[in-house]
Amino acid sequence: MSLKLRIILLVFSIVLAIITTVVLRKGRIPIKYSLLWYFSALVVFLVAIFPFIIEFIADMLGFTTLSNLIVAMIIVILLFLTMSLTIITSGQKKKITLLIQEVSILKEKINKKQ
Repeated sequence: MSLKLRIILLVFSIVLAIITTVVLRKGRIPIKYSLLWYFSALVVFLVAIFPFIIEFIADMLGFTTLSNLIVAMIIVILLFLTMSLTIITSGQKKKITLLIQEVSILKEKINKKQ
C-alpha cells in the first residue's frame, strides 16, 4: 500500500471520528448510534496502520490493486451502516405509531369524561 493512500486513510478515519464526536456532543445522535460510526473509523484506521493484513485479504480475494479493495471495503462499510440505520429508523417508526395510538386513546378518554 502506498504511503499516500495510507495517509489518506488515516486522515479519513480521524476526520470521521472527529465529526462523529462533534455530532455526539451537540446531542444530534445518541451514543449507541455513534458506535456504528466509531467502528467504521476504527476499521479504516486499522487498515491504514496494518496494511499487510489488507494486502493479504486482497491477494486472497483476487483484487489486482489494493485501492480497489479499499474502495470495495468502504462501500461494504457504508452498506452496513445504511442497513443498521434503516433498522433503527424502522424501529423508531413502530414506536412513533404506537405513541400516536396511545395519545389518541387518551384523547378519546378525556373527551368522554367531559
